[in-house]
Amino acid sequence: MDFLEPRRPITASFVGGRGHYDHVVRAVMEARRSVWIATANLKELMVEDHRAVPGRRRTARATRSYRSVLAVFDDLVGQGVELRILHASPPSGPFQRELARQPRLRRALAMRLCPRVHFKAVVVDGGFLYLGSANWTGAGLGAKGTGRRNFELGFATADDVLLDRVQELYERVWRGAECAACKLRDVCPGPLDGELSAPRPRRR
Repeated sequence: MDFLEPRRPITASFVGGRGHYDHVVRAVMEARRSVWIATANLKELMVEDHRAVPGRRRTARATRSYRSVLAVFDDLVGQGVELRILHASPPSGPFQRELARQPRLRRALAMRLCPRVHFKAVVVDGGFLYLGSANWTGAGLGAKGTGRRNFELGFATADDVLLDRVQELYERVWRGAECAACKLRDVCPGPLDGELSAPRPRRR
């Protein structure tokens, strides 16, 4: 997995702080076919609930409501969206408790733990890519209020070459292609295998 790609121009959006929530989390919430997430830390986060509620003005700040992003994930799997999370450490307690309350999501959400994973990436529908410093946590993705967020930077792009390269690397880790040579076998919960591997999603 060692490489250095040739220099070339790409078109990308630079993302920092709350921009992660507004751009990256929003892209995930609007997914139509697939969401692949790679993160070192995995925690529960709350997102604004934009579903229409009779008698409530969506723009009224005082009446804003929030719900777990796992409830959003449950909606997505109900629409046939494939969800994968590749993570380095066990999910937080709140994440696990909320997932336990979502039986459909628990069956459909594919999760694999690899202690070597430290890259942070989000791929949506095979056509949106985020790469940066942010873990899948509220503080990392700008879902926390001012003064409670991490200082994070990244970029988002629809660049075909980067999308192909990141999905190729993600898939390699996902199916356990690096397990045989890994020196963390004594602390790893188990080698990954190809049973849950799936073809790369087609772009729009």
